[in-house]
Amino acid sequence: MTPNTLTSLAQMVHTTRYADFSPATIHKMKIHLLDTLGVSLAGAHASETARVIAGLGISAQTPGTTHIWGTPYYCDARTAALVNGVAAHAYELDDSGGCDHSGAVVIPAAVAAIANIATPLSGESLLRSLILGYEVARRVLEACGGYEAHNGLGWHSTGTCGVFGSTTAVALLHACNAEQLAYALGIAGSFAGGTWSFIHDGSHTKKLHAGRAAEAGIMAVNLALAQFSGPQALFDTGTWGSFFDTFGGANNDASLLLAQFGAYWRINRCSIKPYATCRGSHSGIDAIDIIMSTNQLAPSDIADIHIAISAFQYGMCGSTRITTRAEAQMSLPYALAARLHYGKVFLAELEDAAWRAPHIAHWLSHTTVQIDPQMSDDAEPAITITTHAGARYTQTVDHPLGGPQNPLSDAQVIAKFRDLVAPVVTTDTSEQIIHLVLDLEHCRDVKKLCALL
Repeated sequence: MTPNTLTSLAQMVHTTRYADFSPATIHKMKIHLLDTLGVSLAGAHASETARVIAGLGISAQTPGTTHIWGTPYYCDARTAALVNGVAAHAYELDDSGGCDHSGAVVIPAAVAAIANIATPLSGESLLRSLILGYEVARRVLEACGGYEAHNGLGWHSTGTCGVFGSTTAVALLHACNAEQLAYALGIAGSFAGGTWSFIHDGSHTKKLHAGRAAEAGIMAVNLALAQFSGPQALFDTGTWGSFFDTFGGANNDASLLLAQFGAYWRINRCSIKPYATCRGSHSGIDAIDIIMSTNQLAPSDIADIHIAISAFQYGMCGSTRITTRAEAQMSLPYALAARLHYGKVFLAELEDAAWRAPHIAHWLSHTTVQIDPQMSDDAEPAITITTHAGARYTQTVDHPLGGPQNPLSDAQVIAKFRDLVAPVVTTDTSEQIIHLVLDLEHCRDVKKLCALL
């Protein structure tokens, strides 16, 4: 291979071994795997997933060796990765802080690939592939200028950057050499796509971006293994068609793709969600909780809510218009209204009957959202509550629950998993999945996991 940015990345990835990861990093990957499987099994019965299954014509008669999780259906690995990726992202409960939603992309692709690999795959092999998939997906986003800059251009990074994470994970499971991995990553660039246009009408495509990015990993690796070539100059800036020049604009910095590789694994910066809404709304929910508990307030004490928010966050989650579940998922004002009216913000609070409730309309009409031009794009919103008695309380939470600085405990993640999968699998199956995932490094054949799903 001719040394350049892409081939250097492929070589670094290929030579990274399981032993290079600390026990803490390995444990965090297992927790994210368990969480993603939980949200995916629940999401298998979401309306978006059902529409994808119907649109693809999948039925009990569809042939295949790869399971669509939480359903009786089988299909080919590529289609399973797509559907399971949609299911993983359907309820906005999947992890964030990667590409952004690395779990919904990397994990469905990797698990789908397992069915077509004849030799047994160890739990260590799966964990290595997932950690490096998260790593590459996030590094591509950082080289594009970072989350706010790249998404601020209109791209949805889960779709544009996630394709490289899923491709990396699948290639490692297939034991690709560095040259094959480089070709696969080059091919993956042709599958990168997805914009934030869904934000204006609550359409379903946000979920599709996760599924397509997962599917891309299967496709790119299969093509590379068939000696289909991919452009090796894809990550070289200053060349016509460079990924970073095209998707990152003036904000790109290709050197970040390789800088200090292995010094800090990106899985460790990822968040696990306690609330079924956009990550941008989570600090606001926590702020409401702090104000209410510190000052011993009841919802009936509150007259008005004011949200000071950055321009970037406003565009993503500042709307008070709710006409679909997707719009409710992406609305900070709705998240606060749901927390005040229902006491929590989980699956039931995002159903149509919940966001259509008259009490929600009341709270939304008493919520003001104002862009603060002094706030940086990544600043957390400031929540101010005014009571009927005229008291005012303001709170900003810089590290919301579930983030790396304020993580959920293992017990909380396990409880979340059990709640999510209870309607989908038996208690015995649920406990088997928990035990297998949390002891994954000792598993000699991860096809056992596939069977449980």
